[in-house]
Amino acid sequence: MSEKAIRKVLEHAREGLRARETFFEENAQNLVDIARTIALTLTEGGKVLFCGNGGSAADCQHLAAEFVNRFKLERPPLPAIALTTDSSILTAIGNDYGFEMVFVKQVQALGLAGDILVGITTSGTSRNVLAALREGKNRGLVTIGMGGAMTGELEGVCDHILSVGSKDTAIIQEVHIAAGHMLCHVVDHFLFESVMELGQG
Repeated sequence: MSEKAIRKVLEHAREGLRARETFFEENAQNLVDIARTIALTLTEGGKVLFCGNGGSAADCQHLAAEFVNRFKLERPPLPAIALTTDSSILTAIGNDYGFEMVFVKQVQALGLAGDILVGITTSGTSRNVLAALREGKNRGLVTIGMGGAMTGELEGVCDHILSVGSKDTAIIQEVHIAAGHMLCHVVDHFLFESVMELGQG
């Protein structure tokens, strides 16, 4: 039995549990408010766009799938797009305009005023995510930033911020996907379980 390896597992698990518990205690109302905003957008014919890099790109695809397919409820598909998935679009824009523009041009092509744009960046400094959020805000999209402890650069370009109070990328990512699942859960609640609550701000 490797005591050092077991200690490593338990320490990471405990750190993750602390970060998750603190995040949800501090952001419960924020999550409900964001979920209500998303639900209202969807009822008005809008959609949700997601962007991020690396593990956050995977989270974008994961969460878009939860909206388009289903989360827990059997319900109609909801419109969501991960801007991280089309290799031809990403490489064409990256090659012609630079990596910082890979999400901006997709926001220009697909984003309409009133849509939702979720930018996921564990560092809070991803240039292409910040550029997309800035473009989205300028075009009248509702911008949501999901970050870690450092959110200074997100504050000027986001209408809502979900901040995980950690500097550990893995822990931040673990809480991000939990937060994304909760948004799916509460959006479904407003749209399909308790529609009367949707208008109660």
